[in-house]
Amino acid sequence: MEDLAVLDGVGVSLGGRPVLRSLDFILRTGETVGVAGPNGSGKTTLVRLLATLVRIDAGRGTVLGADLASDAVYGVRRSIGMIGHQPALIDELSLTENLIHMARLAALDESKVGHILELVGLGGAADRRAAASSFGMKRRVEVAHLLLSRPKLLLLDEATSGLDRAARELIAALVDRTTAEGGATVVVSHDESQLSGLCKRVLRLDGGNLEEVP
Repeated sequence: MEDLAVLDGVGVSLGGRPVLRSLDFILRTGETVGVAGPNGSGKTTLVRLLATLVRIDAGRGTVLGADLASDAVYGVRRSIGMIGHQPALIDELSLTENLIHMARLAALDESKVGHILELVGLGGAADRRAAASSFGMKRRVEVAHLLLSRPKLLLLDEATSGLDRAARELIAALVDRTTAEGGATVVVSHDESQLSGLCKRVLRLDGGNLEEVP
C-alpha cells in the first residue's frame, strides 16, 4: 500500500494559538479513516492541513507525495476533493451552472454535468438557483462535483450532518468508489457513532493529539 499522507510530529498554530501538537498520522491507499473529537479540538484544521490549505509550523508532512512546507502542494490540489461544513455554491447561479463552474475551474468534462446531476437525484431541480435550494440539494451538487473529479484523496468534514438517508448513502457510495480506485478518505465528525459504519479505523483528536479508538 502507498502512503498518501504522512504527518510526523506536525504542529499547527492559528493566530498564535497551538491547534495541532506534535501530531503523527499515516493514511494509506484503500483506507477510510474517521477522526472524531469535540468542537474546537482541531478537526477542521487537520482537514485543511491535509487539503494543503494550511502550512505546518513544526514537524514534517507530505500529502500525495508533496512536501507540506513547499510550493509542491499546488501541483496535487486537483487530486484532493473536500466537502466542508457548509456547501460552497454561488447563490446567483443554478445548480447546473454551479457544477459547470466547478468543472471549468478544474478542467473537467462539462458534457457529463447533466448525467451526474441525474445520478445524485437533482435532474428535476437542475435549473433551480442555489439560493432557492435546500441544504441537501447544495450538498448533492458537491457530491456530484466529486463524482466528476474522482479525487485520489477525499476529505469529508461533517459532510453527512443534516442530510437525509438517501444523501448519506450517496456519500457512502462516493467513499467506496474512492477507496476502490486506490484512493483514500478521511471522514471527520464530532459524533463518533457516525464514523463506525463508514470507517475501518477511527481516531480521536483532542488536545491537539490523535489517538486510536479501540
